[in-house]
Amino acid sequence: MRSLGGGPQGQDAFAGGAPSQDHTSHSRPAQDSGRLQLRDLWVDLEEFHLREIELDVAAGEYFVVLGPTGAGKTVLLETIAGLFQPHKGSVSIDGQMVTDLPPERRGIGFVYQDYALFPHLNVAENIAFGLRLNGFRSGNSPLDVVRRLGRRTGWSTEAREAIRHRVEDMSRLLSIDHLLHRYPKTLSGGEQQRVALARALVVEPRLMLLDEPLSALDPETREGLQRELARIHRDLGTTTLHVTHDFEEAIALADRIAVVHEGRVVQVGEPEDIFRRPADEFVARFVGVRNIFPGEIEPTDRDGFRTVSLDGLDVAAVTERTGSVHASLRPEDIVLSLAPLRSSARNCFRGRIVAMADRGTLIHVTVRVPPDFTCVITRRSLEEMELREGKEVHIAFKASAVHIF
Repeated sequence: MRSLGGGPQGQDAFAGGAPSQDHTSHSRPAQDSGRLQLRDLWVDLEEFHLREIELDVAAGEYFVVLGPTGAGKTVLLETIAGLFQPHKGSVSIDGQMVTDLPPERRGIGFVYQDYALFPHLNVAENIAFGLRLNGFRSGNSPLDVVRRLGRRTGWSTEAREAIRHRVEDMSRLLSIDHLLHRYPKTLSGGEQQRVALARALVVEPRLMLLDEPLSALDPETREGLQRELARIHRDLGTTTLHVTHDFEEAIALADRIAVVHEGRVVQVGEPEDIFRRPADEFVARFVGVRNIFPGEIEPTDRDGFRTVSLDGLDVAAVTERTGSVHASLRPEDIVLSLAPLRSSARNCFRGRIVAMADRGTLIHVTVRVPPDFTCVITRRSLEEMELREGKEVHIAFKASAVHIF
């Protein structure tokens, strides 16, 4: 978590500013906590702009902002955190306008991809720093007494034990309790990321912001921490805004996704909406659709389907649209075979293989009908069918798999 104000005051994790937050053992926060609203948000950074950002993130939601490098994802997070001031629009959390509040008064935890751990503090001290920096929120608990003692006389034994308990409790949740004595330089990337998460979560923020938290990790560690993020969210219920350029990561974690392109939100929806029903050609290509064609649709129905003409090829689709359109078809929705298939698929065509791309466990096969369709098969299917460039094959796909936009 990059500091949102102030710096470490000494190296004793259990000495410093005084707490004033209710201590609980990771119970889920109330479901009205952490609701985020962005209204007509504009940010002008001279060389980059955010424009007309409208977002609603529900309390307790795991919301992913997805987009390519340079799309404005980090600028959006930093504006929500208060590190950039919008020149137009507003940021509200739980119905409270926070647009003009300093970062430390917004109740936000922020974890950057570079972790930003203090190298001279051990794990326990790094986690406890979040408590000293932000303080506990007021509550009716014994820690109110600790807060008053801390203000008058510095840390009491009770205060030290309260914070120690809190740090140990959070470290157990993230499975780093055996690392409390270690220093950041001795930790793996995944361990450092867990420490950064613990430091942000220990103060029970209303809203957690994660800036590409898995991008610097190797694939195995990334997959493990991805599962940890999902588990922690289930356990704590903290409203989370997670930005990434990896659509597989997004679909694995998100309740909903916003796709950002060139400083604008171009589509918001559940993962299935984004990946099966992209709003435009940019979203379709970004999420790996591959098969995108311009076409024309006549207004006449045929057995409940519309016919889309794709470069002279008539394809059945389920749509109410007519006129000039784009059609998209995900590679995994196409079935490839050596002989015509007997199935319910409305679209069956014969073609010839013009390209094959090895992607490890999967093979991308391009079949020219025309036009060219790219489908995905397993290596086993490749070997069993003895596929090669120039071989004649058949493809089939359902009318419902064709998305029209």
